[in-house]
Amino acid sequence: MQVTVAAGAAVRDVAPLAQPVVDACSVEIVTDASAFERLEPEWNDAVDRAGVAHPFLRHEWLRTWWECFGEGRQLHIVIVRAGARIIAIAPLVSEAVSLCGIPVRQLRLMFNDHSPRADVIVAEPGERPYRALWKALAGTRDRWDVLLLGQLPRESHTRAMFTRLAGEHGQATGTWQSSDSPYLELAGTWDSYFGSLPGKFRSNVRNRISRLQRQGPPALESVETQPGVEGALADVFRLEASGWKLREGTAILSRPEVQRFYTLFAQRAAARGWLRLQFLTVGGQRIATSFSLVYGRRLFLCKTGYDPAFDTCSPFKVLTSFATEQAYQQGLAEVDFLGDTEPWKLEWTSAVRSHDWLYVFSNTARARLVYPLKFRVIPTLHRALSTQHAAPSTEHPAPSTQHPAPSAQHRD
Repeated sequence: MQVTVAAGAAVRDVAPLAQPVVDACSVEIVTDASAFERLEPEWNDAVDRAGVAHPFLRHEWLRTWWECFGEGRQLHIVIVRAGARIIAIAPLVSEAVSLCGIPVRQLRLMFNDHSPRADVIVAEPGERPYRALWKALAGTRDRWDVLLLGQLPRESHTRAMFTRLAGEHGQATGTWQSSDSPYLELAGTWDSYFGSLPGKFRSNVRNRISRLQRQGPPALESVETQPGVEGALADVFRLEASGWKLREGTAILSRPEVQRFYTLFAQRAAARGWLRLQFLTVGGQRIATSFSLVYGRRLFLCKTGYDPAFDTCSPFKVLTSFATEQAYQQGLAEVDFLGDTEPWKLEWTSAVRSHDWLYVFSNTARARLVYPLKFRVIPTLHRALSTQHAAPSTEHPAPSTQHPAPSAQHRD
């Protein structure tokens, strides 16, 4: 393991390879967990300077992700500095995976199903940070077959820049359309907003509140500080697992590493004032929940659930109403529903943020084999099967055609 020391900087463990200097930038690749941990102050300073409007690129989130989901993977964090200051970070991991039945070496952003969005962190305008990141990756492209930049916000420059830079080096790319996440801008007042919703929907909300009132006073409870987090999390997990999620194996309680992730991040978020474990209570009984965060005047609804015994009262609809009203009262700017577009979310807003997955293929033999399979052969087969059955498949998201047409699945 090579160790580099910069004047006035902490010692960092980096990959055993010579790092390039690009336009007066120095680049290092962090592969050691303790070195990653020591980066926290500089990392978060770069996130702040980059103007990232969500917490999912903060060191606290990604460190928790690594600690809970890093098994079988290797850190490969690319750090770009101008002088002593970080101007770009690619929070990557390397892993061995199978794509189209072919084993490949993949670099990917730190993300999975529990990551609402991901990206590289760029704290300086212009192309220089992107080119420095790309040169560091291109310099080791004989060591990886596929680079996966998943859950990129559509408005991010990363997709366009990496696609262009890959093209300049003769490397193929392909893009998947991922989730469209609804969000609500909190303009005006709660009364003006609620009054703008369809009358039938407003009547439905009031009717559900009236039904709950027969069983006890409905109220919004919010647990935000560490002393109450442990007990509240037990109820969050219980309500989130109620009904179909536990049966389908997608609940937080279904996997120990997922439970550990939300437990550990809740503690760290509470210490920083971001955590909001929200509950709808009826007569003091918790019947619906949202594992939420408040960051940068935005309320993020990360994981939700409710007790199906109260299904006829639409408890989560009532919780959403109470939480949004409170967000207005607290002067927040937005409610971000995260995740996929679902009918219940679209009852509150029609605005969505789109996300993409960008695949970049190296020039290795395996990459040259996987690319046409994933982005030409398999999509053609899916289209043929769909035509044969006279009905389009709904199993996979619709692909875009950033480069040759991609295949019709996110994961192989």
